[in-house]
Amino acid sequence: MIDTAAFQGKKAAYYTLGCKLNFSETSTFAKMLSEMGVVPAAEGEKADICLINTCSVTETADHKCRQAIHRMVRENEGAFVVVTGCYAQLESETVSKIDGVDLVLGSNEKANLIQYLSDAWSMPHEGHLHRYHHVKTKDIQTFQPSCSRGNRTRYFLKVQDGCNYFCTYCTIPYARGFSRNPTIASLVAQAEQAAKEGGKEIVLTGVNIGDFGRTTGESFLDLVKALDQVEGIKRYRISSLEPDLIDDALIDYCAHSRAFMPHFHIPLQSGNDEVLRLMHRRYTRDVFAHKINLIKQEMPDAFIGVDVMVGCRGERPEYFEDCYQFLDSLPVTQLHVFPYSERPGTSALAIKYKVSDKDKKLRAHRLLQLSDEKTTAFYAAHIGQEAQVLFEKAAHGKAMHGFTENYIRVELPPSLASDSLDNEIVKVKLGDFNFDKSALRAILL
Repeated sequence: MIDTAAFQGKKAAYYTLGCKLNFSETSTFAKMLSEMGVVPAAEGEKADICLINTCSVTETADHKCRQAIHRMVRENEGAFVVVTGCYAQLESETVSKIDGVDLVLGSNEKANLIQYLSDAWSMPHEGHLHRYHHVKTKDIQTFQPSCSRGNRTRYFLKVQDGCNYFCTYCTIPYARGFSRNPTIASLVAQAEQAAKEGGKEIVLTGVNIGDFGRTTGESFLDLVKALDQVEGIKRYRISSLEPDLIDDALIDYCAHSRAFMPHFHIPLQSGNDEVLRLMHRRYTRDVFAHKINLIKQEMPDAFIGVDVMVGCRGERPEYFEDCYQFLDSLPVTQLHVFPYSERPGTSALAIKYKVSDKDKKLRAHRLLQLSDEKTTAFYAAHIGQEAQVLFEKAAHGKAMHGFTENYIRVELPPSLASDSLDNEIVKVKLGDFNFDKSALRAILL
């Protein structure tokens, strides 16, 4: 039994670290609390409830989580502090002992966050509770539905959670559990509700969304086809797809679909086959190259973002150079570069060859430079073209931004920005780069 009366008028503050999936889940938690009468704390206002949704993808992420918890506790003296997310699953007891923390919920328990919060809230106590709830990875079975936009224009629809891949460098399967998903029918219903609320664009999120169907026997292509039929949703984006799970038929369908955008994000991690083997990735670079070239063949203007890890154990200088040359040869648009971070409990620690921090930084810098060159060239090739842009609300007196169908960031100067353009798809002509080359200027037609 949840005592909603106890929460009426209480103020809540939220802090999210990590991936789009985490932001989507936090937004859903905020919506659930709002339905209980909890209101968001204004900037600078002390909150009664603090919710921190954590990440643990790297050691740096763990450090940022601890910093965020300490800051939220310090700035909201006396608040009831709840911590959830990946770091909370992996280090539940440790997090619970942090000064000011009341409740820590692992990946299985966060689906019942409201019930846990209500139960703990009503407990008589002095000071903070320091309670934690979590189960072992094999016992993580719940699925927290999430389709929310928070303060954004785009909706984020969670279609899958967990991962069965267990790459040697990664702790996410331990933090999120095994791959699982809801039914296509339930996801279509959430998309239809988003359309009723005025949503025009939905981003499909998850941990390994190409693995969709393990729970229900359906396929990711089945899901894409069903969502494409939802009236009112003009655009879909797929957040990230493993190369080995991108079916050629999926690429063909997206190329001719009504609403799926020519925009892909595909994790490569390394362009060297020996490093991919050491990582226990499930593809070769030839497989990856085939997928990239097929996308470009079917959708020449497609934006393709690629995740790359540098400095992982076993990445000898010649292997990195091989990776660099491979990426340089591909028609990708942007590289998301991550220096390797040692994670306790991962099998990568058994690989003897280590890369120094200095070399990691040098390698990351080279790939980021390559990324800038590729993104700039991609943007420049579209200057002078007409495009459809979904604009997002801007603060008063600030430039307005939005994205084209193929994910080119567009800027509208403050003099032309208008609330009437928020969440509207507008035809523009793409002008030159803005002052920091992060976007192309929009010329309204």
